Amino acid sequence: MGTGAGTYDLGLPAPEPTASGRRAIGTHEGVRGAMSGHRDLGTVDALVIGAGVSGLYQLLRLRDLGLRVVALEAGSDVGGTWYWNRYPGARFDSESYTYGYSFSDALLDEWEWTEHFSPQAETLRYLRHVADRFALRAHIRFDRRVTSATWDDEACRWTVATEDGSTWLTQWLVTAIGALSVPTLPAIDGRDDFAGPAIHTARWPEDGVDLAGLRVGVIGTGATAVQLIPEVAKVAASLTVFQRSPNWCAPLHNRPIDAEAQARIRENQRDMLRRCRETFGGFLHDAEGEKTTDVTEVEREAFWEQRYAEPGFALWFANYRDVMVSPDANRLLSDFMARKIAERVHDPDVAKRLIPTDHGFGTKRVPLETGYYEAYNQPNVELVDLRETPIVRITAEGVTTTARDHPLDFLVFATGFDAVTGAFDQIDVRGVGGSTLRAAWANGPVTYLGLQVPGFPNLFTVAGPHNVSTLCNMPRCIEQNVDWVTDCISHVLARGANRIEASVPSAGEWTAHTYETVDRLLLSKVDSWFHGVNSNLPGKRRRPLIYAGGLPRYRERCDEVAAAGYEGFLIS
Repeated sequence: MGTGAGTYDLGLPAPEPTASGRRAIGTHEGVRGAMSGHRDLGTVDALVIGAGVSGLYQLLRLRDLGLRVVALEAGSDVGGTWYWNRYPGARFDSESYTYGYSFSDALLDEWEWTEHFSPQAETLRYLRHVADRFALRAHIRFDRRVTSATWDDEACRWTVATEDGSTWLTQWLVTAIGALSVPTLPAIDGRDDFAGPAIHTARWPEDGVDLAGLRVGVIGTGATAVQLIPEVAKVAASLTVFQRSPNWCAPLHNRPIDAEAQARIRENQRDMLRRCRETFGGFLHDAEGEKTTDVTEVEREAFWEQRYAEPGFALWFANYRDVMVSPDANRLLSDFMARKIAERVHDPDVAKRLIPTDHGFGTKRVPLETGYYEAYNQPNVELVDLRETPIVRITAEGVTTTARDHPLDFLVFATGFDAVTGAFDQIDVRGVGGSTLRAAWANGPVTYLGLQVPGFPNLFTVAGPHNVSTLCNMPRCIEQNVDWVTDCISHVLARGANRIEASVPSAGEWTAHTYETVDRLLLSKVDSWFHGVNSNLPGKRRRPLIYAGGLPRYRERCDEVAAAGYEGFLIS
């Protein structure tokens, strides 16, 4: 495998020193078709940026509204997150039958998931099936990375340009660019000097990588790494995990869906989806009515043992209602989780390094794992705690810490994303008077309902900052947002108008309300991507990027705005 870093080009925007700038790896050649090979100069009614989970549904709704619509997708196939993230172990952490779309009874009836938490390849097949079943591909232009979007106030339309020189004119512009779609790399000396293959998990080769018998290094222990590490540990000659900071991880408890379970899912799926509409995070799980102080210690421990044994996010979202707001309650839960880690990791010193000390359970995004802690019991796996022995530099041969050299054949960056706003920063968006979205958000995003920004008419952000999709079982919240955006556009057109823009006061009030929903939770006290904090991107202002009021409350507010004739928006 020692063929040089160019074999697996990182292709990522990054802090200094910069990455190579060559095109990212991974294409799906079979779906490009004729529409990938020419320069477009088109005029449409609506344009969607992205063809992932949100982009596909938004495309379908706008098409069915009778609009001429096109979607521009940077990848070579549909899928978004599930197209780019192909690393070993990648899968849902939402139950499969609550993650798929709910808009079509026929789709629900004909698709059967094979596992309770679907692996990446199956999820991609599902999204390809959706694109084909609803004849969406004819409206999608693949390999079209959008570079700019400029508002023409006189013509009342957007000009959208792509990296390959294509240009589109559109009245309505909808971003479906994902909350975690811009990978980031750490600013480590010599990062580009490694002689072997080095890749970010979000740019894993489409045809996979044979890691058998190799010395592999993984930098990072976030949600992606927690899925990846047990899989690499099964085949690598040695695996060195470079941990920047530990995370609280809960068991996924995935298993195949047998015939009996399939029958139950088929019978109850619509009820499950209805339940998801009523829970805080759009999951099957919802908080208990009791507090930790309402029960005895014995009852509390038994309850947590039960939740620990349940699949998915039960422990995070279906816990006592005070564990995310009371420091004392959260400390009790964190102590319980620390004991679980100590029980599963044989070496007490390794276990201690894997237990977080800088935040409580659930105050950062909780990774769900399968055999993650047990991987550290294997003789071929070494944990390097970078808080004790930081990385000095990456060399041609491997990674050097303050303690020693770590020779490697293959290096993986599981170093996360420029969350929520990162994908917007990749596009030069210019609104009324040429004002830029980057400047408008220089001190943190300002939005109304997380769906529009003052000064940027006819631009909707279905998975952007301050709307419910960023702390949610995403498809459940995406369908809410897409339906609302579609109804809003329909309302404007029915009035004989052609422009809608969030008012400045409404955006100010909503942004303040968004901060309030975050401030009441313990996660407001912790640095994480929920606040735009990324150790790979120093200097970014700490501002809440999520809406933490829950799906029912958010939907109620959106419905109130619509029922009042889209109160807080300027329609002309």
